[in-house]
Amino acid sequence: MGKIIEPLRGVHDVLPAQAAAWQHLERITREVFAGYGYEEFRVPIIEQTQLFKRSIGDFTDIVEKEMFSFVDQGDDHITLRPEATAGIVRAVISNGMLRENRLRVWCMGPMFRRERPQAGRYRQFHQIDAEAFGFEGPDIDAEIILLSARLLKRLGLTRLKLLVNSLGTPASRAAYRDSLTAYFKSHENALDEDSKRRLAGNPLRILDSKNPEMQRIVGGAPSLFDTLDAESKAHFESLCAQLQSAGIDYQMQRFLSVPENKKKK
Repeated sequence: MGKIIEPLRGVHDVLPAQAAAWQHLERITREVFAGYGYEEFRVPIIEQTQLFKRSIGDFTDIVEKEMFSFVDQGDDHITLRPEATAGIVRAVISNGMLRENRLRVWCMGPMFRRERPQAGRYRQFHQIDAEAFGFEGPDIDAEIILLSARLLKRLGLTRLKLLVNSLGTPASRAAYRDSLTAYFKSHENALDEDSKRRLAGNPLRILDSKNPEMQRIVGGAPSLFDTLDAESKAHFESLCAQLQSAGIDYQMQRFLSVPENKKKK
């Protein structure tokens, strides 16, 4: 008898005894999204590598270290999707769906990142994603948060914490980038090599540094809230007011970036 071929590290089989739990998750998810008027969307597991480089950014850990990318027999650069948003946006645009003005869609499926497997973190993981197109103002932000809260409650999940922040307008983000660049340049001699490289490309990614020696410097960095313009502040304050009115507890998050290991489900 030949040697048994084991599964790749970081991926798992779903056995018949476990299938019922997955079916329960999928059924509840479909019911909740349908109740909010979101339509199911299915996009390919493989996409052009450039799609993720453009949407996620060249200076992220996902693009630099974690994507499963290869060149196929036709010299096409292909990547197994590391997240869902880029593929949905690509599909909406390429299928001309923005002509419908407003669109609510969701998808569910496997994503792939080549990182060190550990408890709660796998190379193939599953993500539920909701996207809304053509909506302005904080109402749609509140809707997606309320939808997520309803879904988690239906699934029986507790002991959860909601962190909220604001991306601000493009002008606010540009001002924050300048402020962050100036701050880190004033501490450039204390930056590690990875942070020095990111300083020239995308200083916001320094906030995601996992180096313990960098935490003091990162902790003293300016907050995005310090550079928000009036429009962005009004948007964010309205969102918070809606969450309070709906009885949703939340905590303010000081920095723009979220550590990538907290994004996955």
